Amino acid sequence: MHERLPWPDYFMRIAHLVAQRSTCTRRAVGAIAVKDKRVLATGYNGVPTNIAHCEDVGCIRDKMGIPSGERHELCRGLHAEQNVIIQAATHSLDLKGCDIYCTTKPCILCTKMLINCEVQNIYFSENYPDELSEAMLDEAGVNYVYMQGDYS
Repeated sequence: MHERLPWPDYFMRIAHLVAQRSTCTRRAVGAIAVKDKRVLATGYNGVPTNIAHCEDVGCIRDKMGIPSGERHELCRGLHAEQNVIIQAATHSLDLKGCDIYCTTKPCILCTKMLINCEVQNIYFSENYPDELSEAMLDEAGVNYVYMQGDYS
């Protein structure tokens, strides 16, 4: 008999599976919204619908020499967390009180969106250095947890 996965590990593994759909050439990120132990929405980083994928046409950020973590607006793609929010909205789902499981800690842009969605907790398995993001989560009272482990 195998050992049953705890809920947080189960959901983080799903987020990592979702990340495998990413079309970003720099970093594959997955995110899921969970409420009452049910997955409500998923998202991965990639370009909007009906736009050529970066893996097909190249990365505009690479071409412009933009380092990771800077100038988020200069990118053809959406972040995984943004796509979770969009998918939930498209299907009339309320994310208030949800837990978000992300393969990477949300950037400041996604953090502000998740705060406005009134998510309860954010779990991530890869750190992303963003002090402003952490400060805003603390101020908003949103719990965030770094989950170390192998989720592949």
